[in-house]
Amino acid sequence: MVAYTGIQGQNILIVDTDPSNPVEGQIWYNTTSNTLKGYTYVTTNSWATSGAYPTAVYGSASAGTQTAGLGFGGSAAPGSVTLTALYNGTSWTANPTGLNQAIVYNNPIGKTQTAVLSVGGAAPIRNQTESWNGSSWTVLPATLNQQKYFSGTSGTQTSGLVFGGDISPGNTNTSESWNGSAWTATPTLNTARSSLAGGGASNTSAIAFGGYSGGNSAATELYNGTSWTSNPTGLNTARYGLGGFGAVNTAAVAMGGETSAPTQPAATELWNGSTWTNNPTGLNQGRGNIRGAGSQSLGFVQGGYGGGGGTYQTNTEEWTGTALATRTITAS
Repeated sequence: MVAYTGIQGQNILIVDTDPSNPVEGQIWYNTTSNTLKGYTYVTTNSWATSGAYPTAVYGSASAGTQTAGLGFGGSAAPGSVTLTALYNGTSWTANPTGLNQAIVYNNPIGKTQTAVLSVGGAAPIRNQTESWNGSSWTVLPATLNQQKYFSGTSGTQTSGLVFGGDISPGNTNTSESWNGSAWTATPTLNTARSSLAGGGASNTSAIAFGGYSGGNSAATELYNGTSWTSNPTGLNTARYGLGGFGAVNTAAVAMGGETSAPTQPAATELWNGSTWTNNPTGLNQGRGNIRGAGSQSLGFVQGGYGGGGGTYQTNTEEWTGTALATRTITAS
C-alpha cells in the first residue's frame, strides 16, 4: 500500500475536533469520531432567503457577486426609481446617490460591485448609458444605436453585449457590443424577443434564454463573437420576465419569470453548455420581472413581482450551486 505522505509529501493532521478554519483540500483524522475528513467543494444547488431590499421593487437591475452585489433602478409605487443599493452578502445599504434618471427594466452589465453599466431602460424607453464607479453614476456620451429595455446582457464594464429587448412596440433581435467607449451593432439573434435573460464573460461570449416572442419562449442561443447559434433544446419551462446569470456561457442559471399573468413560477434550471436541467427545488418565492447576478456557483436575485400576482417584493434570495464543506472520506 502507498502511504499518503509518499504521494502528497505531508502527514495527515490528527485532531479530536474538526479544524475551525480549514482550507480547501485539507485532510485530517478526527479521533473522536474515528473518521478521515476533508474540506472540499460540494454541490448544493439551493436558494436561501437573505436580507430585504431597501424598498419593494420590480424590474430592477442586478450586478456584481453574491458577497458584493449591486441593485439599481426598477419600479416602486407609484413609478420608476433612481435607487442604487449595495449588497454585502447579508444586507443591503442604499447609496446616498442613485441613477441620474429614474428608470425601470434597465439592462445591467458588470461582474463587480465597482464597475457596472446601466444601459437603456423604460419609462420612457431610452438608449442612455450610465457608468458606475463604486460610489456614483456618470452619464456617458455614447448611447445605444437602438432604444430598448429588458434585454439580455453579457460581459463587463469594458467588454459588454446587449441583445434583444422591447422596442415598444414590438420585440427586437438586434445585438450591440460595447468596447469601453462606444456601441457597435453586431450579428442579430435568431429569435427576436424581449423580457429575456442572459449571461457570459464578454462581448464575444454570451448566452440568451427565455423571453417573450409572440408567446412564451424557451429558446436558447449562444454567441461566439461572430454569430448567434440556436441550441437544439431550450428551457424546460418557456417563460418571460425571468432572472438568469452565468459568468460564462457554458454554465448558467435560470429562475422565476412568468408563464402567464399572473403566474410566477419558482422553477430553477441549470445550463451545462448543451442542455437545461430542472433543479429539484426552486426559488422560495416565485417571482417575475427580475434579473439576478453571479455565477452558477454563487448568485443572488432581489425584488420582482411575486405571490401569484402583482405584489412588489423586497425579498432577496441567494443561490449556492457549490460550496466548501467538511466531508467524511470513506474507502472501500
